Amino acid sequence: MNLSFLRLGWRSLVRDLRAGALRLLIVAVSLAVAALTAVGFFADRLQGGLQRDALQLLGGDAVVVSDLPTPAAFVERARALGLQSVTTLSFPTMGRASDAQGGASKLVALKSVPPGYPLRGNLTVADAPGAAGQSTRAIPAPGQVWVDASLLTALNLAIGDTLLLGDAQLRIARIIVIEPDRGSGFIGFAPRVMINRQDLPATGLVQPASRLNYRFALIGPAPAVAAFNAWALAEAKKPGVHGVRMESLDSGRPEMRQTLDRAQQFMGLVALLAALLAAVAVALAARGFAAGQLDAAAMLRVLGQSQRAIAGAYSTEFALLGLLASVLGVALGYLVHHAFVLLLAGLLGTSLPPPGLWPAASGLGLGLTLLFAFGMPPLLQLARVPPLRVIRRDLGGIKPASLAVLALGLAGFAALLLAVSRDLLLGLIAVGGFAGAAALFAGLSWLAVKLLRHSVNEVSAPRWLVLATRQIAARPAYAVVQVSSLALGLLALVLLVLLRTDLISSWRQATPPDAPDRFVINVQPGQSAAFRQALADSGVLRYDWYPMIRGRLVAVNGQAVGPERYADERAKRLVERELNLSNTLEQPAHNQIVAGQWRPGEAGAISVEEGIAKTLGLRLGDRLRFDIGGVQDEARITSLRKVDWGSMRANFFVMYPVAQLEESLPLTYLAAYRAPAAPGFDNALVRQFPNITSVDMGATIAQVQRVLDQVIHAVEFLFAFTLAAGLVVLFAAVTATREERAREYAIMRAVGASARLLRQVQRAELAGVGLLAGFLASAVALALGWALARFVFDFSWTAAPWVPLAGAGAGAVLALAAGWWGLREVLLRPVTDTLRRSAE
Repeated sequence: MNLSFLRLGWRSLVRDLRAGALRLLIVAVSLAVAALTAVGFFADRLQGGLQRDALQLLGGDAVVVSDLPTPAAFVERARALGLQSVTTLSFPTMGRASDAQGGASKLVALKSVPPGYPLRGNLTVADAPGAAGQSTRAIPAPGQVWVDASLLTALNLAIGDTLLLGDAQLRIARIIVIEPDRGSGFIGFAPRVMINRQDLPATGLVQPASRLNYRFALIGPAPAVAAFNAWALAEAKKPGVHGVRMESLDSGRPEMRQTLDRAQQFMGLVALLAALLAAVAVALAARGFAAGQLDAAAMLRVLGQSQRAIAGAYSTEFALLGLLASVLGVALGYLVHHAFVLLLAGLLGTSLPPPGLWPAASGLGLGLTLLFAFGMPPLLQLARVPPLRVIRRDLGGIKPASLAVLALGLAGFAALLLAVSRDLLLGLIAVGGFAGAAALFAGLSWLAVKLLRHSVNEVSAPRWLVLATRQIAARPAYAVVQVSSLALGLLALVLLVLLRTDLISSWRQATPPDAPDRFVINVQPGQSAAFRQALADSGVLRYDWYPMIRGRLVAVNGQAVGPERYADERAKRLVERELNLSNTLEQPAHNQIVAGQWRPGEAGAISVEEGIAKTLGLRLGDRLRFDIGGVQDEARITSLRKVDWGSMRANFFVMYPVAQLEESLPLTYLAAYRAPAAPGFDNALVRQFPNITSVDMGATIAQVQRVLDQVIHAVEFLFAFTLAAGLVVLFAAVTATREERAREYAIMRAVGASARLLRQVQRAELAGVGLLAGFLASAVALALGWALARFVFDFSWTAAPWVPLAGAGAGAVLALAAGWWGLREVLLRPVTDTLRRSAE
């Protein structure tokens, strides 16, 4: 023969594809590539969409946000650089219908805009709810108001009716369809109400204690914008400049950002585990494929092919196979990512741009790495098969790969997974835990095989059990590989089932059935008794009731603090702004003390939320000084609390463990409760206390639940990929010794064993291997699940102790099912046919 290795490799690939010898390898590689590229395509498009819409979402090339009117220095600097600017003012307030139209009220997000707004993008408005939107650069005329369509429904109003805002009466002129700088994420739960800046003074809503948000947006040439940004960042750090920051795209509700972050991490974990499972399946399938090619390799040696040519031919075959399977996986991943876009359509307020080439390139790299790292080691041994094997079948068997080859392949594969994981900690725990589990499973299964032979009494035990025990003990290496492979596959499945269950449970607990759906702020001290009596008269008996104080942190342990003290941007914003403080004698039931002690009535003590303490570098015993409306107050940190900001309860950064504070401190009260079903309750409360701001969270909770449903559907959709990969591993592990089993069963049948006895032996062997693998996998899954829940997903781990027993049972059932599907032909094969194959 004088064939080139490229031509020989191509011919071998075509032949083996027709024979079906490569199906398992193609399925394993394609599933792994599809899982990773589906997540990659979706993340790439999402990031591209944010970058594309960044300027429009911000409302300008640069935006300065402040609690007070934009400092004159910022305005002068922008003017000196030739930048165009507009300032908008927004804040929450109550919008009302007139008494003649029912007198209903609703919390709204009021926004006053000047001529020239918006700087980037266009407003889209409609003449009636549901009508086609029209793009416009205009703003509401004086005396008019533009509103979200939902407000008309809530207040039973129509276009042309009057909306009451404070002391002003404005005519509803248009419906807002798209507001370009409203922001991304979940900040727009309250209906938008937009008015002309000239109408703001007439409302009388801007008062000294009002919570206002000024947005100073600018556009202009890129060099001038860059110069302003650099100057503004430095200016905002100067002492005496408070409550000023440069706005970024990181906006939205904390619980929703946490939900989406967790969902993306979970999808990344599913993709990683699918790839790891595929690696196990590829290793097993490649070894089985190589074992089936021993005779063909020996014949090639007899016909004159060199070891180099044979190695090159098989390398070419696997390279072409890897390319084919990877392309299939990339195509499948591209199709699957469209399902993510559809399932999360409610979260994406705009169309996404096409994905880049990086996910496809990483998918191709993963597929080729999978095959070469885990498939080539046994395959390259075919080049060393001696020609004498054609007459002596005991020569040239597949041997375990060298540690150096395995280490190199594992290192390359692990590095690639870490590179595409998008979360280093998640990747380290998943890849490291998988590698550690593989070593642990191998050691424990070897020990179990050694103990098995001595635990079965061959005199008194049933015959099928004795034969099954001998089958396992006679091939300890095969048993270790089989148990370890099954355990790795079951580990991924059990881990994902446990994490998915607890993750979804933690999401659901964010909005329990009895969660408050009303938050009322700005209740004045003189109104507290009457307000609480009004709640009691309406049947509201259980509610959160806290004083709310606004204070700025000015000193820690006697040293003044300012933005210049911190490098972290969040820390800078925290010391620049006023924080919400409160006091209560008893520890809030929904807050967990993680350090120190809560001592009711302790004077001069405060409890700090652990997140802000970590951000600001605060520790137990530190003394903090706050400026509360011009009054200096100093207290010592005696405890740290863990606060779940997505719990839909009243939460505070800092709390005093006392019943009352000094009377000189300015404060208002906050109430959180579930509103009664009685119609008109909210409107009556607002009429009785017109200064309060009542936040109806009913729609918010409903939207949160809709978001969770969408995220859960997306997570479960990708979850199916790992289930498929796990089943491929189970099938590969069970069928790895098909021919060896066939020969042994043929010999036993030749000496008189019945088919019924052999079926019992097969089932006992598979069930035993599945039981052991399932128990080991579930035990390790508990440990890995705790690490992922604690350090990556940040939720409580509540796995039950009976999980290993359930895992053992599931392992036995899955192993029996995979064995029935993969080995049913072995028991049906004629004895003469099996013995003839063995002799050839």
